[in-house]
Amino acid sequence: MNVETYQHINLATAMPDRQFDTLEFSRALYAQTTPSLGFRATTRAEAEAWQERLSAQLERLLGGFPSVRCPLRPEVVARREFRGYTRETIHFQSRENLSVFAYFLLPREFSRPGPCMICIPGHGRGVDDIVGIREDGGQREDPDGYQHDFALQALRQGFAALAVEPLGFGHRRDPTARMHGAGATSCQPAAGAALLFDQCMVGWRVWDVIRSVDYLQTRPEVDPQRIGLMGISGGGTITLFGMALEPRLKACLISGYFSTFRDSIMSLSHCVDNYIPGILQYAEMWDVAGLIAPRPLFVESGHEDPIFPEAATRYAFEQAGRIWRVWDAADRLGLEVFEGEHVFSGRQGWPFLRRWL
Repeated sequence: MNVETYQHINLATAMPDRQFDTLEFSRALYAQTTPSLGFRATTRAEAEAWQERLSAQLERLLGGFPSVRCPLRPEVVARREFRGYTRETIHFQSRENLSVFAYFLLPREFSRPGPCMICIPGHGRGVDDIVGIREDGGQREDPDGYQHDFALQALRQGFAALAVEPLGFGHRRDPTARMHGAGATSCQPAAGAALLFDQCMVGWRVWDVIRSVDYLQTRPEVDPQRIGLMGISGGGTITLFGMALEPRLKACLISGYFSTFRDSIMSLSHCVDNYIPGILQYAEMWDVAGLIAPRPLFVESGHEDPIFPEAATRYAFEQAGRIWRVWDAADRLGLEVFEGEHVFSGRQGWPFLRRWL
């Protein structure tokens, strides 16, 4: 067969039994897979035993955590006063050879010890973009971008905030990413490196959250029984998994992330830092959320969010509801689908957090 003849063949007609669509293949594989640790409990005792099994497996899938926690060696490297609050730039050790960059924000009027939110940004410029810092280092007056300075919003809602820079973003990028502007990340090479060690970026970032709780427990301003976690997009990923594996966290808000694996990161293009090898063999996203139960969980999503579809968010939330109901704790779940795209809202989420923290 010459090339000219080949170009005129309709492949669908010539080979009707052939399938070339990788998405359809993935969905067929999904349909054939029953997660072995999916939620099936009907009593609280069964649910607690299930949580133990799934949390142990999830930690293994993330690559495990260090068996020994290194000293935090915290350092306040800068402090600035703003109208209504103080911002400290914090460094502390998460692992040997790895430090965390964070901002600790404290309202001027704050009853000590009080509640504190750990705030995790999504993809973009990193943590500066949730504390009102412009690209030139100045302080902006009005929220910008899709994250709406939600760490600063926390202060106005009566919380202290620890805004943590995720690995691969902003202040924690590799030299190559720094050469390509403020919005460039080093997620891809860092997440790829994690895979080479049979680990993953989600696990690395969740460990930073765990050590952030350790750090906040050293702060006299913070009530250790009133620490929550929140994030949007990729920060929502870390909020879900961080809450699932850190029981000291008391409540959370997941913005622009909660969905099904099938209809979000399996079906649409997302950064490799969202992926956990083997997760669907054991659990869907609502099962991971079930490790939070019966602690309070609030989910928000934009009606027009193009990367975490509304229908999947609603379905996953309904499935999660089955888990909370086993604890008779359905009142500790909240959902808002607002008019908007992939942005932070907080309209109903903040009152929910104030109620539970």
